[in-house]
Amino acid sequence: MKDAFGLPQSLLVLGGTSEIALATARRLVVRRARTVWLAGRPSPALESAAAELRALGADVHTAAFDALDPESHETVLGKIFAQGDIDMVLLAFGILGDQAHDERDPVAAVRVAQTNYTGAVSAGLVSARALQAQGHGSLVVLSSVAGERARRANFIYGSSKAGLDTFTQGLGDALHGTGVHVMVVRPGFVRSRMTAALEEAPLATTPEAVATAIELGLRRRSEAVWVPGALRVVMSALRHVPRGVFRRLSL
Repeated sequence: MKDAFGLPQSLLVLGGTSEIALATARRLVVRRARTVWLAGRPSPALESAAAELRALGADVHTAAFDALDPESHETVLGKIFAQGDIDMVLLAFGILGDQAHDERDPVAAVRVAQTNYTGAVSAGLVSARALQAQGHGSLVVLSSVAGERARRANFIYGSSKAGLDTFTQGLGDALHGTGVHVMVVRPGFVRSRMTAALEEAPLATTPEAVATAIELGLRRRSEAVWVPGALRVVMSALRHVPRGVFRRLSL
């Protein structure tokens, strides 16, 4: 069960090598979390992440999980939930893709969509049902400000995040009143391995800053969190910019 401050004592990370997810897990372990499941494709990176969290005092388990294999999600996640209640599921997997390449390679573009959206719909629904069955818990989904409005530079990735964001909001409404809290997190440009080759955007942030915002959102039982918070105002304005003007903006 969650502690008196609304923070989880048990955590399941889907996308166990995500830098944002690991920053969040470290922060929650330092607070109160004692049991952590890291689910992802088996790799040295996944085992290294588990070892790091064990060194902080957590009881850490790993599980083989593939976003692109939705037929396995119910079995894999069912086995995890069968081990005991999970206070929080952090859905953190996703890929950025390569816009220029993916426009010329529809198969690669579809892989971005299947990972970021289709896989997340499957894992999100399975997790939500398990949380609802136990009567409590939070489902936290990493979306992106890229999903707020299509941009020429990353509309394939952005469209997948737009779908994920809308799905998460609808799922939150469906679960309202069941004891399950759903929160969508919308970071801007995050300095990470995934964005290392890209030019840094304004209002760039870090995995640690996103983790801090997630903790605050859990305490407040927020439904949506922007990182940094100023992006909420910026994106509200950009949504209303005429399309002809918007496509000429350097974003």
